[in-house]
Amino acid sequence: MTGSEASPSFRLAYVPGVTPTKWVRIWNERLPDVPLTLVAVSPAEAFDVLRDGGADAGFVRLPVDGADLSAIPLYSETTVVVVPKDHVVAAVDEVSSEDLADEIVLHPLDDTLDWEQPPGRPAYERPATTADAIELVAAGVGLLVVPQSLARLHHRKDLTYRPVSGTPESRIALSWPEDRTTDLVEDFIGIVRGRTVNSSRGRPQTPAEPKNKRAEAGDARRKPAARSGGGKSGGTSTGRGPRSGSGGAKGGAKGSKRGKPRRRS
Repeated sequence: MTGSEASPSFRLAYVPGVTPTKWVRIWNERLPDVPLTLVAVSPAEAFDVLRDGGADAGFVRLPVDGADLSAIPLYSETTVVVVPKDHVVAAVDEVSSEDLADEIVLHPLDDTLDWEQPPGRPAYERPATTADAIELVAAGVGLLVVPQSLARLHHRKDLTYRPVSGTPESRIALSWPEDRTTDLVEDFIGIVRGRTVNSSRGRPQTPAEPKNKRAEAGDARRKPAARSGGGKSGGTSTGRGPRSGSGGAKGGAKGSKRGKPRRRS
């Protein structure tokens, strides 16, 4: 860790398709005095935003652009094909990239999949954005292969999607500038990795109990309980009560002698 200075806020960038709600909620519970600001960025500009100080950390799509940025891979996404609801693909549970060989598959300029060769036949022009490509799918111009989170983000009632095998997967990671790994960045890394609030790198919310308080509590537990009453009126030193049965209150009043048992006639 190279920085420990306090920051008035924490800025978290995220690319389309990532939903940081869970991590933001945990941050607000653990660090209510440090406001977290969300910064929506496109995949193309995400790394420049981190380098320029526009965000302290960010959820990005791998691979990371440059060795000056640290990254923790988090999860991989299912790749799907977006089609009109009346398309033949909508009738099956899953397709392969070979099944799309005769289809026009749109390849937007902001595509997030690392293709060696996109499936299907290319369109005459590449759409500028994924949102534009979705509109073209709805118009019946072609199909679109994207990470599942983007298919959900651009959901339309007239479109659906199915998983595609044999295609690259998009991977999400938490990234930040390596030379600006501040305490707040470490705090957020701990949240993303599922560390508890009292873990070695977390910030404990409850201060440790002072040693003298613990010692006093221990002394109080070691002290014997006070006896009630005086020596004459109390019980015996062993604390045993009166015996039940023939040695009880009636028998004690008549003394310690016992009469011979009567013989039955």
